[in-house]
Amino acid sequence: MGDETMAFKIGQRVTGRITGIQPYGAFVSLGGHRQGLIHISECHCGYVKDIHDYLKVNQEVNVVVLDIDEFTGKISLSLRCLEHVDFGPEPDEHQHRHYWTNHRINIGFKPIDDRLAGWKTEALRHLNQEKASS
Repeated sequence: MGDETMAFKIGQRVTGRITGIQPYGAFVSLGGHRQGLIHISECHCGYVKDIHDYLKVNQEVNVVVLDIDEFTGKISLSLRCLEHVDFGPEPDEHQHRHYWTNHRINIGFKPIDDRLAGWKTEALRHLNQEKASS
């Protein structure tokens, strides 16, 4: 292990080169004798069927250090952390919020309480019909 891996910090952005690809992830040379792994689940947001669709050997990549195993010195890397995921336009802070209930009327759980007995009767009738038919 040594001081080489201690030069990295979790959350740090680093540049490396893909040196090998396996079905479970890609190995990245971080310079010198330092190497990290991008697990297949960290190479792209969403399902990744084949890692070769996203990464190639000798490709230069910018990654984020996710974890450093203190005992073995293994460095876990992520490309996914750097992807920009578009969640649509930011809502206007003065935009009217839609409520499915009327927040001005304070009726609490009364509508549920009013219907509960009927729901129980209907459920018991259904169970009795299933029991009679089997």
